[in-house]
Amino acid sequence: MRYTDEVQKRRTFAIISHPDAGKTTLTEKFLLYGGAVKLAGSVAAKKRQRQTASDWMELEHQRGISISSTVLNFEYNGFTVNLLDTPGHQDFSEDTYRTLMAADSVIMLIDNAKGVETQTRKLFEVCKLRGIPVVTFINKLDRFGREPLELLDEIEKTFGIQTYAFNWPIGSGPSFQGVYDRMKRELHLFQRTEHGSYKAPVEVKDVHDPALAEMTSPMEYQQFLEELEILDVAGNEFSREDYLAGKMSPVFFGSAMTNFGIQLFLDTFLPLAPPPTPRLCEENGVVEPDQEEFSGYVFKIQANMDPQHRDCIAFLRVCSGRFERDMSVKHVRTGRTIRLSHSHKLFGQERETFNEGFAGDVVGFSSNQGLFSIGDTVCTGKTIRYEAVPTFSPEVFALLRNPNTAKYKQFTKGIQQLALEGAIQILHLFDAIGQRSLVLAAVGQLQFEVVQYRLEAEYGVETVLDPLPEYTHARWLTGSKDALENINWIVNARRAEDTQGRPMTLFKGEWALNYMLEQNPNVQFHPTPPVH
Repeated sequence: MRYTDEVQKRRTFAIISHPDAGKTTLTEKFLLYGGAVKLAGSVAAKKRQRQTASDWMELEHQRGISISSTVLNFEYNGFTVNLLDTPGHQDFSEDTYRTLMAADSVIMLIDNAKGVETQTRKLFEVCKLRGIPVVTFINKLDRFGREPLELLDEIEKTFGIQTYAFNWPIGSGPSFQGVYDRMKRELHLFQRTEHGSYKAPVEVKDVHDPALAEMTSPMEYQQFLEELEILDVAGNEFSREDYLAGKMSPVFFGSAMTNFGIQLFLDTFLPLAPPPTPRLCEENGVVEPDQEEFSGYVFKIQANMDPQHRDCIAFLRVCSGRFERDMSVKHVRTGRTIRLSHSHKLFGQERETFNEGFAGDVVGFSSNQGLFSIGDTVCTGKTIRYEAVPTFSPEVFALLRNPNTAKYKQFTKGIQQLALEGAIQILHLFDAIGQRSLVLAAVGQLQFEVVQYRLEAEYGVETVLDPLPEYTHARWLTGSKDALENINWIVNARRAEDTQGRPMTLFKGEWALNYMLEQNPNVQFHPTPPVH
């Protein structure tokens, strides 16, 4: 009975948005209302304050963007929350997509003034493809923006879903006063706090309270009443079944910066969101979260989260059963039996010992390099293997050199550990006489800047990066031994291999790729590493 109760109170969700929609700010305010921080921007359990709890990497503070996904765990009103904070920048999409695989639901954050933006569209399509239910939070109501009805219409037309507004704003910009809870028919009026560092005091009133008309202009008050009537008469009826099926998105309005609507959102969203959901396996169909045998998979690896430890942390999503520290499990990829000893409860960069977990929890395991890879399954009982974690075809390439030979060992270790995270791929490019050069491949150019920065900051290695803009496509090659040994090469294609020795080719333009396909009908060209 206790196990079932523990699973049912888990909520594991991710936040997606376009850059600058306020995702990191919203994350910090969730922590504030969840009691994980006492002052927005600082971890309550620590004497030292951090700029944010989720953006722990120094480069994130410098650039003002999220670079790496993080896990933040806290309790709220009887729920155990596993919040997966993801990067918004498109150059880090690969990390975001993998993290979404570990989520049971998603909060889609939209800027009140900008509406649905490019990166939001892409990430929503991933959620739709994976059947992840999406709740929408329209942010920055403390600034002037577009009409709320117009935003609902855009969401419905862009994503082909229905919307249901759980609350409705009164006023906008400096005159934003609060939100109306349509379920309880209560108006929540907010008082501003200093920079939103503390919880915003709330005054609950009836929508027809005469004092309300005095707080807003007659035009804003009348518009507010008319829009509520439109929603009641012509709006959609809410269906939790449609929400869980991805056919409807509940919508909330608020301001993460001023804390307006945050508590009301959490109070409604957490009971609404699904508990841990079944997970797909490659051979065995689905695994239910209440299955007795323990299982989970690694969806992320992070090197050097704490420079004092110098280890790699594997992020494991518990999918079924009960996790216990020091338990023995089968490592499916290697076939070995291992002990899950060094387990951690993660809160951004911070870690503490984690002794027990249930389906929906995310456990961090510190390990030596190579023990875990992204996509690894661990389990007890019958062997299962969870579906493969997606990889992406690299789009940008650059030569990376270490000019200081005395730092060769640190350079090699740094590159190997950073490659384990999956954000970059290490390739070896061969010239005409068989000599090879180290090439970095990534989805976005900003990844290269991150690698260089981290090699210097975390490993003490300065590097030289030479972009290779002429190369536009990479393909992994499979085929018979004879076909691979007798490839018809062309001038605009270069032979390469990855760190596992798998043959591949880099192409100068799409024409070169298509011509190679024509010249080598017995060779298969794959945009991502083939899975055997």
